[in-house]
Amino acid sequence: MAKFAPQGASAAWMRVFAFAFLASACTPAQHTHQTSDQPTIVSLNPCSDAILAEVADPAQILAISHYSHDPRATSMDLATARRFAVTGGTVEEVLALRPDVVVASAFIDPAARLGFERLGLKVETLGMVGTVEESEAQIRQLAALAGHPERGEALIARIEAALSANRGEGETIPAVLWQPGGIVPGEGQLVDGLMRNAGFASHSAARGMAQAEYLSLESLLAAPPEVLLVAGQERMQTHPALDAVPQMQRADYAPSLLYCGGPTIIRAAERLGEVRRRLQ
Repeated sequence: MAKFAPQGASAAWMRVFAFAFLASACTPAQHTHQTSDQPTIVSLNPCSDAILAEVADPAQILAISHYSHDPRATSMDLATARRFAVTGGTVEEVLALRPDVVVASAFIDPAARLGFERLGLKVETLGMVGTVEESEAQIRQLAALAGHPERGEALIARIEAALSANRGEGETIPAVLWQPGGIVPGEGQLVDGLMRNAGFASHSAARGMAQAEYLSLESLLAAPPEVLLVAGQERMQTHPALDAVPQMQRADYAPSLLYCGGPTIIRAAERLGEVRRRLQ
């Protein structure tokens, strides 16, 4: 059976190369839509969408990922996101836009990446970030790519100001961030660092729970934290039993604040600071 496994992958490669061959045969060597020294960009990553909207000229952004038009998946303001065209991320869609650069996740399909590169498109990839410093490095990377490094520094200054203004003082408060699916963040995750900045200690990490580990309602009620940050509306996250824990305070935390760095850090820091001040 193993000899049949590569068949789908081979078909994908042939499709990419066939399209790349036809496009290269019909496309002039120069990107005729480009009117300045700044590159035109297609973003396939919702996290890079939000950063590019801050550091690039709108005319440079030919399309962003379709996730940023979805209220359930976007990490940026919907009104801002809807000013830009979107792409589903297929090779055909991207090549039809003829960008200079494609910004994608580090997990981009190798066949798609090779197809882009064979047509002379630069591919810039972004990995997951675990710290504010790593996110700021990505901001500088994309701002330099867009030709506006000063805008990257301005965004970083806003992030640092938000972190400073929402830094928790005094003793840390044990808190659980209950994410969609009932999972909790582990140590070394970006949101964990933001919680510590606001003066919260990870109650789940103190119990030995790791990244994306499931926290059941029963376990939560057996050892409740002082603060429960609820990022979701699943049945157990709205269960009436939570109201019977008077020593535990609850606060909503938007799921859109969970997955990206960049300008999302500002909103996340402000929300965590708001919750902390309410407790004080």
